[in-house]
Amino acid sequence: MDELPVLTPFQRRYDELGSQLAEPSFYSNSRRAADLTREHQKLAQLIADYHAHERVAREIAEAAALGRDPASDVEMRELALAELPTLERQREALNQAILLAMLPPEPTDSRNTVMEIRAGTGGDEASLFAGDLYRMYGRYADAHGWKIQAMSSSMSERGGFKEVIFLITGTDVYKQLKFESGVHRVKRVPVTEASGRIHTSTATVAVLPEAEEVDVQIDPQDLDITVARASGPGGQGVNTTDSAVQILHKPTGLIVSCADERSQIKNKARAMTVLRSRLLQRREEEERAKYAAERRSQIGTGDRSERIRTYHFLQNRVTEHRIGLTLYNLPQVLEGELDPFIGALQKAHREEKLAALTGHDFTPVRRDSTADD
Repeated sequence: MDELPVLTPFQRRYDELGSQLAEPSFYSNSRRAADLTREHQKLAQLIADYHAHERVAREIAEAAALGRDPASDVEMRELALAELPTLERQREALNQAILLAMLPPEPTDSRNTVMEIRAGTGGDEASLFAGDLYRMYGRYADAHGWKIQAMSSSMSERGGFKEVIFLITGTDVYKQLKFESGVHRVKRVPVTEASGRIHTSTATVAVLPEAEEVDVQIDPQDLDITVARASGPGGQGVNTTDSAVQILHKPTGLIVSCADERSQIKNKARAMTVLRSRLLQRREEEERAKYAAERRSQIGTGDRSERIRTYHFLQNRVTEHRIGLTLYNLPQVLEGELDPFIGALQKAHREEKLAALTGHDFTPVRRDSTADD
């Protein structure tokens, strides 16, 4: 894969930023200055790698020509041919670095994230599994120094969750978690199963980049807001005041409820955060579908046959079906050790984007023999 997109637009942007950095007023906005300085540095590395790639390509052509030249000294021809593998590896490494640097950034990657976990098929077992996933993501967040803020939840009778919605704040949260959206399937013997029969249950996970008010403009006239007395566990203050808030967005039919706080104002603010994030996700999915620029992420209906990942307790394995990756470390995964899966999914996503950028296909991941179990 030797062909590279033209450097011209990147060189133009680099020169433009260089002019801005030279202006006396550039550092008056420190945050903007830091962002543009980082962009300038990344472009400088890209340009340096591009020119290095051109130089190595010339050296490869010269070495190959020398190795084929019958008029050259035999020893020189052998040295030239011996040098070719090293030069080829250098060119391939530079090629990959350049293409990755040319990929357009995804603006939502640095956002905080709203996660929604809902029990799917499987009754009480599905609710317990939703609770396991909530704990798993909590452990993953702790390991990365992120913070979790509960927004809404509905407990099941046996201690799991029918639904739980929470906000995760930190560095590059959405970048790390965005591929977790989908149906997660568990195969295990439930605690309520006397005969030892394996059950299959599901829970759906939705990962939404936290939307800001500037991202999604909501007309107050489009909202139907109702308040009610909260029910269920939560303490005296929650259950004796009209603090629960439900918001209906009339144009889309989206409904968001929040009752976790004693304050009606706080519940309304949290419900609006979820609503904006859902509207932002809907708009982004519509754009992706319209232009077919990227694979569209869907969580499906929660049916057992729709799954992105399976957690098989008796076999101690976790299988990521989208890339055919299976690891036999289920307890560690449920303790939040998700980086092997997240890293592999990010790599596959980058390769997909590189293929779109260059027109070259990448070798598909070989599926595991257990991937469909």
